[in-house]
Amino acid sequence: MRNKVPEATLVFWAIKIMATTVGETGADYLAVHVGLGTALTGALMLTLLIAALVMQLRMRKYIPWIYWLTVVLVSVVGTQITDALTDKLGVSLYASTIAFSLTLAVVFALWYRSERTLSIHTIYTTRRELFYWAAVLVTFALGTAAGDLATEALGLGFLFGVVVFGALIASVSVIYYVGGNPVLTFWLAYILTRPLGASFGDLLSQSRAYGGIGLGTINTSVLFLSAIVVLVIFATAIEQRSVRVVPAREP
Repeated sequence: MRNKVPEATLVFWAIKIMATTVGETGADYLAVHVGLGTALTGALMLTLLIAALVMQLRMRKYIPWIYWLTVVLVSVVGTQITDALTDKLGVSLYASTIAFSLTLAVVFALWYRSERTLSIHTIYTTRRELFYWAAVLVTFALGTAAGDLATEALGLGFLFGVVVFGALIASVSVIYYVGGNPVLTFWLAYILTRPLGASFGDLLSQSRAYGGIGLGTINTSVLFLSAIVVLVIFATAIEQRSVRVVPAREP
């Protein structure tokens, strides 16, 4: 099996941030505006996620459209998990942020204990891929809780949230480029892109009365889904070109 996770290029991070935005606005649109409610939206998205994840696990190499479809669905489900805890069960954002942080630490600990690496460059066994997707799901749930905690509970607002989380990601990038641990900086950036994307999505979609620009969840979701499709097509072309150019290794 070839490595199942793409290189963390600029295209990777662009799609990741937009996928988190779609997770925020898409979940809100289905649950509130379509009227499906949190429970039905969560069940529907979980079913689609399981189907996409089965496809992803069956592949023997990185297939861009399957991989990024799974990421988008994980984003929606991760958002729904946090929203269900907050809105339906009354769990505070402080508690859910701490709980998801501890859960992610446990996933990483079990992953490292089993595989002795957390690198995305070594996802070429099914067990490692399962650990990877478990970590990704928890990062989305954690990012949703942390983002809502910062922008809503602490009252920072959507614009300030975008600035703060963007600055944190920039700081992590600087640490990486001056010699920081690549695995640690990758996962820190991966976690932070979730609240950045959520804050950006809320900034665009929410009405001006709530501090947003007022594009609405439909327009924001369609805009970013269209951009994701374009970038995934581009990533697919790059992947196919690299397969043609790089000769197969001798056994």
